[in-house]
Amino acid sequence: MSIAAIIGTAAVKKGLFVKQAEVHGMSQRGGDVQSHLRLSGSDIASDLIPFGGADMIISVEPMESLRYLPMLKPGGWLITNTRPFVNIPNYPPIDDVLGEISRLSNHVALDADKMATDLGSSKSANIVILGAATLVIDIPFDQLEDAIRAVFGRKGEEVVNQNLSALRAGRDFALSLKS
Repeated sequence: MSIAAIIGTAAVKKGLFVKQAEVHGMSQRGGDVQSHLRLSGSDIASDLIPFGGADMIISVEPMESLRYLPMLKPGGWLITNTRPFVNIPNYPPIDDVLGEISRLSNHVALDADKMATDLGSSKSANIVILGAATLVIDIPFDQLEDAIRAVFGRKGEEVVNQNLSALRAGRDFALSLKS
């Protein structure tokens, strides 16, 4: 939810139209939570993204990223965490899951949990993933940083700075893949 809030905040500042729909699963029990976020320079009729219509899937769990691949349009991007959240007894082998992800021509897969922990804030793994997605999101990076300040500002300067560090770390990781 934080990822969508940050992108949406930055998009509004950029002057884009924004529609968002959230589907809350049984997240406290390991279920999924998803957000459809549509951005456009003109009016948006629906907040739901049709199958095959998503420019990007941003996922904090690798198997969940595969679950939503039918939403991705040809040439779309998948940005995902590689650290699994194994909450079912028949979770497939992680090497199989990551193998499927690696077959996509446009993907960034990173261990956001480790990166966030290394930065001193395990809770900011989602923002590390967002940082990796910033190479594909058509919103200036500084506006995404401003959106983090706006979204997390009430939690204090330390939380804001942790999330800014996480955003930059994710972006740096994605940039390193391009070189």
